Amino acid sequence: MSSNSEPSSDQQNNQDDNAPLWRFVTREAKLGKGGGNVAFQCNFCRQIYKGSYYRVKAHLFKIKGAGVASCTKVTNENLVEMRRVMEEAEQRVKQYNLKQVPLPTSSAAKSNFENSSSSASASAIDPKRRKGSIGSIEKAFNMGAHEIADSEIARMFYTGGLSFHFARNPYYARAFKSVSQLPGYVPSGYNALRTTLLQKEKSNIENLLEPIKKTWNENGVSICSDGWSDAQRRPLINIMAVSESGPMFLKAINYEGETKDKHFIADLLINTIQEIGPQKVVQVITDNAAACKAAGHIVEAKFQHIFWTPSVVQTLNLALKNICAPSTHPRYDDVMEQCGWISRVSSDASFIKNFIMNHAMRLSMYNNHCKLKLLSVADTRFASTIVMLKRFKTIKRGLEQLVISEEWEMYKEDDVVKAKEVKDKILNEDFWMDVDYILSFTAPMYEMLRLADTDKPCLHNIYEWWDSMIEKVKEAIYKKEHKSFTKNSRFFDIVNGILVERWTKSYTPLHSLAHSLNPRYYSQQWLDESHDRVPPHRDMDVVRERKKCFERYFSSEVERRRVNEEYATFSAFLEDFSSSDSINDRWYMSPIKW
Repeated sequence: MSSNSEPSSDQQNNQDDNAPLWRFVTREAKLGKGGGNVAFQCNFCRQIYKGSYYRVKAHLFKIKGAGVASCTKVTNENLVEMRRVMEEAEQRVKQYNLKQVPLPTSSAAKSNFENSSSSASASAIDPKRRKGSIGSIEKAFNMGAHEIADSEIARMFYTGGLSFHFARNPYYARAFKSVSQLPGYVPSGYNALRTTLLQKEKSNIENLLEPIKKTWNENGVSICSDGWSDAQRRPLINIMAVSESGPMFLKAINYEGETKDKHFIADLLINTIQEIGPQKVVQVITDNAAACKAAGHIVEAKFQHIFWTPSVVQTLNLALKNICAPSTHPRYDDVMEQCGWISRVSSDASFIKNFIMNHAMRLSMYNNHCKLKLLSVADTRFASTIVMLKRFKTIKRGLEQLVISEEWEMYKEDDVVKAKEVKDKILNEDFWMDVDYILSFTAPMYEMLRLADTDKPCLHNIYEWWDSMIEKVKEAIYKKEHKSFTKNSRFFDIVNGILVERWTKSYTPLHSLAHSLNPRYYSQQWLDESHDRVPPHRDMDVVRERKKCFERYFSSEVERRRVNEEYATFSAFLEDFSSSDSINDRWYMSPIKW
């Protein structure tokens, strides 16, 4: 259909399924006080006519003898489109009429409604009738009206497929409370909700977010990007802005038909940086994919003060995957020998889960013995193996009761060999000891993953979290192997090597700078937690990387000298930082409040 036939937004909002062709004309003015005659202009020929909807239809479909000229600009393509619109409108009207099912109100409610009507008539005839005589009837009528309203709302949920959780939405009750104060209120229609009201709400939210955006000038902001697919399998890239004030969604890009290479991603990030303001942006965060890493380097080359930082959560997840599902490694020839048993335990757990969940009868027997459901964890979920094994440990007793029950023994309509294998694995104490061991030495990694997977700023903690996590992993492994720290553990060497390798790939100088500026890591309490800890300004690795940041942030030597003097005052507890409150609060207060 040609562009001149497109309806305006006002016309769409006023669209009536009983007269769908109004969208193809523009109503000019209503004629007279009554009736349906109006002046209208055809969107095709631009001629103005007078009449009702009947003449609109006759004009557009070139029906003769209706007292109106036929449209000379309507094409066959336009006619096909208008017929389609009419058929769809007729179908909607038919469907609506078919759904006029009586409400499940009680007979008392109907009786109350009838009684209220008769009492209203009686009071009109006899105005001297005492008010008290109809009080009980009015009260009953209100109860009936409440019941009808409840049924209408319930039917809206059922026919619209709305989740019952929607009733817990605070705006649900507030909306009906507001409507109750507006007699005769008609709710907004389909088009208003998706156009004018949506734009109005969007503008309102943008105004509410302005105070957060203003904090970016002083405190800076991080740009986060991640790819995903929606329910229609369209490839999307989300762009978020994260600061100490909280995360903010900026936009989602549909890159269907585009090549997601380094140049495409870099252009997307650079455009976002330009929209926000380059001086406000501290870093861009993406996943660890090669294209994202290359795009990050392009951004760093264009903006010297902006760092590319790979996602810590994905880095940890990749490390867990390398440990729990090992493959050949260029540095460790015996990685399969040392870590292969973890993959076998994970496969056994998956085999048990699938054997139970893939058959209705087995699943029913399982539900009789276990209150918790077996999790179907997607491979794309972070730490999927650990999540599955944690659930297995929780339901261990229920699984054991299941396989020793009479139901399991008597049920013969299945693969007896596999059923016996499942029973043997569940009753095998070595299997559960392996599960416990996996969960014990991966617990620090999982805990750090949970801590880092947050909306709150945590860059200032990542460096220390990673060091502490590796130490806790070492303690768990050496405890299991009954070894002192002076002895060598080949299994720990490989696990530690994988973790360090992943950290090296994701580490940036910004981690060291954030670590250096956290007052907590200068407190005596933190230093006393481990004998080999030193404050950040005495850790030469941290010092070197911090200086790289200063060089990128401050190109002027004079500026860098002033910054170095300020940092020296902070790290050496001098001047304003020398008071006892300032020193003691380094341990107790968060960096932002301190």
